[in-house]
Amino acid sequence: MEHERYFEDYVLDHTRTTFGRTITESDFVVHAGHTGDFFPHHMDAEAMKSSQWGQRIAHGTLTFAIGIGLTATEINPLAFSYGYDRLRFPKPVFIGDTIHTQLRIARLEDDPKRLDHGRITEEVRVINQRDDVVLACDHIYLAKRRNPT
Repeated sequence: MEHERYFEDYVLDHTRTTFGRTITESDFVVHAGHTGDFFPHHMDAEAMKSSQWGQRIAHGTLTFAIGIGLTATEINPLAFSYGYDRLRFPKPVFIGDTIHTQLRIARLEDDPKRLDHGRITEEVRVINQRDDVVLACDHIYLAKRRNPT
C-alpha cells in the first residue's frame, strides 16, 4: 500500500507494533543458503545439544531480515532507508520462536547533507513470545520535506 508522508507528518514518540512471525527450520536452511553461513550454531542440531542454549540459534542476520521485514507494511515514495545503527542481539532466537517488532520514533532532526529532507530515527525492538528483546537497533531514514528550508 502506498502512502505519501512528508517529514513533517512524522510524530515524535509515535509507536507501532507488527504482527508476529514464527521462525522455522526452513528459515534457517534458506538463510544459510543465501548467506553461505553454515556455522554449526545454526545448522548442527547434535553439536548444539551440548551448548549453553541446548539447540540451534538463528543467524543474527536472519533475525534482522525477518524482524525488519515485518515492519515493511507501507510504501512511502517520499522516504528511504539511510541505514541502521547500534545493532545488537541480546538474546538468541530458536526454531519455533514467534517474533514481532515494536518501533518508536525516537528522533526527528534536520539532515545535514540534504536540506530538502529530514532525518527520522526509529528505535527498533524485535521481541519473542517470552517478551525477550532479541534484536535492538536504530533505523535511520530520510523523508522529503513538504516545504524545504
